[in-house]
Amino acid sequence: MAKELKFVMLLDCYGDLLTRHQRNIMELYYCDDLSLAEIGQPMGITRQAVRCTIKRTEELLLNYEEKLRFAEKLVQLRSCFGSISKIAENINDADLKNALEKKVSEGLKLL
Repeated sequence: MAKELKFVMLLDCYGDLLTRHQRNIMELYYCDDLSLAEIGQPMGITRQAVRCTIKRTEELLLNYEEKLRFAEKLVQLRSCFGSISKIAENINDADLKNALEKKVSEGLKLL
């Protein structure tokens, strides 16, 4: 998984555990693709302060994932639902097929 995508996913999973400042900087950097200067200038902090916040927060997010494995489990669940959906395509019983597809859709919405 690409580093940027990994941190976007970790931010999605664990973002509520961060301070507002940490989350804001991470979202601006990873989701909005702003440079360190573009993030720091309106906040009144240096590029170095932004970089330090990003590095510390990356470590924090990786630590959460190492202990909780929530993001890894989400990836596995999405894969599992995808497999069930592919299997459902081959079912001839329309009622059963629709019921399975409905449950897969409901499960994916929960993720």
